[in-house]
Amino acid sequence: MVKRRPWHLILVAIVLAGIAAVAWWQPWSARAAAKPAWTTVTADRGTISAQVTASGTLKPRVLVEVSSQVSGRVAEVRVDYEDRVSKGQVLARLDTSTLEAQLAQVNANLAVARANLQEAKTTAEGAEKTWMRQKALADQQLISVAELETAETALASARARVTAQQAQVTQARASLEQSQANLGYATIYAPLDGVVINRAIDVGQTVAASLSAPTLFTIAGDLGHMQIDTSVAESDIGRIESGMKVTFTVDAFPGKQLSGVVRQVRNQATTVSNVVTYDAVIDVENADGKLRPGMTANCTFVISEIKDAVRVPNAALRFQPNMDQLQTLMGGKGPPAGMKPPAGMGPPGGGGMGAPGGGAAGGRAMPADRKVLWRVKDGVAQPVPVKIGLSDGSRTEIVEGDLATGDELVSEMRGGGKKAVKLPGAF
Repeated sequence: MVKRRPWHLILVAIVLAGIAAVAWWQPWSARAAAKPAWTTVTADRGTISAQVTASGTLKPRVLVEVSSQVSGRVAEVRVDYEDRVSKGQVLARLDTSTLEAQLAQVNANLAVARANLQEAKTTAEGAEKTWMRQKALADQQLISVAELETAETALASARARVTAQQAQVTQARASLEQSQANLGYATIYAPLDGVVINRAIDVGQTVAASLSAPTLFTIAGDLGHMQIDTSVAESDIGRIESGMKVTFTVDAFPGKQLSGVVRQVRNQATTVSNVVTYDAVIDVENADGKLRPGMTANCTFVISEIKDAVRVPNAALRFQPNMDQLQTLMGGKGPPAGMKPPAGMGPPGGGGMGAPGGGAAGGRAMPADRKVLWRVKDGVAQPVPVKIGLSDGSRTEIVEGDLATGDELVSEMRGGGKKAVKLPGAF
């Protein structure tokens, strides 16, 4: 049981003053005629959790689309759906006849380029010898300067041809390396250990990689470790943090509650029909392999949790008696003789308790976490001021107040007048 605090006495005085005002302004016959029956709920003790809900989709933590960098006809497919593969394992092969022919052509071009280079070198050596003889003769003034210049020009041209042929050889060698790589690309290997979850090719199908790399296989990493990409509303994302516990369910296993942990809250927003959501990534263990990629998960983020708390159903906090019901709750007793309305308490239809400028407390409203419950004891309801704490949407924690487990609390009354009395701090 939670201890009583001084403010409880003030709130009880306000409630009693309101009852006196009701008795003052309403005829006793009207009150006696209205005898509503009440419905009660029970206070209990247990766990209170504040939660945020969101939906998401199960995905592998690592998902790789295996493509082809070359075009060709599929000659062999070695894996199928759900096959487990290892990194470096052969998945498929393309027909290599065209690639082998291109490789042979490139080899021939390289041989020609090398022959042309050798010829250019030989020509350059001859031109250099001719220039040296002409220079010796020119030094002895046995030939003209023009003949020497002609020899120099021939030598420069021969050396330039050698340089050009060396470039041709380099280009042919690069083409050879490219053709060899393309021939290697005709064999498709697994880039990681995982499971084949999609196969998009069959033997005999033509793969065209001229515009974009076509996807041949989709491989998921270890399906024993998965993730959920959720869509959390922007009004809730501020309460989601990394490391937060999450529970979720999937339609494939109704009634089975699974758990995970928030790994990351991404900043990239998604807007659909002017609704902004954010992706909170949840790590999920899938040791038994029952969870599959693409399943829809209904997630519940546990924002805060209090164990062994005194709890009351929210219906008891929402209950606000009208003026007739307020008298009945107190056992139908009339006001003491000579009692006058408290200062600031007007007639029905006026300010009323809790209204601005009214009430025995001079219009000062109680804090939002202060409420009044009506506990039934010996057939009579008694007002119990309480301080509330965490709520999970259906039950609320009672932090302070003279309330114990098993207490019966009024949640609804039938009969009486229609005008509710708004108590200070009402739920």
